[in-house]
Amino acid sequence: MNQYPEKTCDITNLVRHPKLVEAAISGRKTRQGRNGVYGWPGETFELDGITFTVTSLTRERLGDMTDADAMAEGYPNLAAYKDLILRMHKGMEWNPDDLVWVHTFQRADQNPAG
Repeated sequence: MNQYPEKTCDITNLVRHPKLVEAAISGRKTRQGRNGVYGWPGETFELDGITFTVTSLTRERLGDMTDADAMAEGYPNLAAYKDLILRMHKGMEWNPDDLVWVHTFQRADQNPAG
């Protein structure tokens, strides 16, 4: 069907934490890294009645993540992001070579016309 692997989770579960939902709605959060594929580019999902469109899906190494990437995830910097991830996933180690799927998205009402 497309160049991406089969989805492992439903797109409605891509962004769930209330603080991250608010960050996405306000435009501070524009990407979500996950171990699996939740949505393909062009697909939409809703957060509090606002539609978002997945604009890209890329495979990235944790070790390549920057402060700017962490900010796009809705966190102040990479250290804060890493700390939260390790607290959320007990027993997980931050392996720089681990790969994650990064879903980039934007509000559908802010898509450029064309």
